[in-house]
Amino acid sequence: MRPVSHKPTTLRRAKARAVLRATPEAIGRLRENDLPKPDALVVARVAAVGAAKQTSQIVPYCHPVPLDHVDVSFDLDDSSVTVHVRVEAVWRTGVEMEALTAASVAALTLYDMLKPIERDLSIEDVRLLEKRGGRSDRSDAPPEGYRAAIVVASDGVFSGRREDRSGRVIERRLREHGVEARYEIVPDERDVIERRLRELCACGYDLVVTTGGTGLGPRDVTVEAARAVIEREAPGIVEATRAFGQARTPYAMLSRGVAGVCGRTLVVTLPGSSRGASEACDVLFPAIFHAWPMLRGGGHAGERPADRRADAGPDGGGS
Repeated sequence: MRPVSHKPTTLRRAKARAVLRATPEAIGRLRENDLPKPDALVVARVAAVGAAKQTSQIVPYCHPVPLDHVDVSFDLDDSSVTVHVRVEAVWRTGVEMEALTAASVAALTLYDMLKPIERDLSIEDVRLLEKRGGRSDRSDAPPEGYRAAIVVASDGVFSGRREDRSGRVIERRLREHGVEARYEIVPDERDVIERRLRELCACGYDLVVTTGGTGLGPRDVTVEAARAVIEREAPGIVEATRAFGQARTPYAMLSRGVAGVCGRTLVVTLPGSSRGASEACDVLFPAIFHAWPMLRGGGHAGERPADRRADAGPDGGGS
């Protein structure tokens, strides 16, 4: 199976259908519950729910998913029965296979219960109607011209004694979303970090991400520098990254990271470990880009390019 442990847990939904075709006489007897095998629709509904729960045992590469809801309904016309299935789960992977499997098994069950009185049966048009909850259906893409900066706070990297890894992880993850980020390294000096954060915010960057200096060491001062710059905190951002990390390592709770807003710039402090930074990116992107329209008065309705600022200074370009 493909690994999904790096994915955040979200509400997943899927809808699917399958169509069973039969003669009008067979459909009529199904309506009247006049079959050798009685209660066909009830049995098909139960079979569909059971199939949804057992999909990972039927389809080899499907992940076991703890389902929260399965709804099965039937539309009957003169020559067909259309099975509709809706599945929901709060999990790390989608439930489209559960919905498709349930619809197929419901149609197969009806086929089995109608075949004693009908030979002209067929199952067709098994299809996924809707899939929601994963990254593929999100619209939280950064707008054109979105600018981000990465600040690596590390004495070792600044002096050349150590190679940066976490900053490059963040840079790569931003690039995957079409954002070319400014990248720079500063020492673990509170006044230096604070000054640079203020300068980047004043230059109109949309997102400034730091890495390093969020732990409990005596030189871990990035959090204090960021707090001096941030005008309004956004605690939910780092709460989400810590909760995600804590489910994967017992040390995530030791991070003191903060996030918040300075002007129209979102500032986020991430751990200095490459693993911690990577896991934080799993949570942050692409949802964090939704802050852009909110910071410009767009609420949750989407982007408002007309609100883009034109006051960026000479240091406001990309990397």
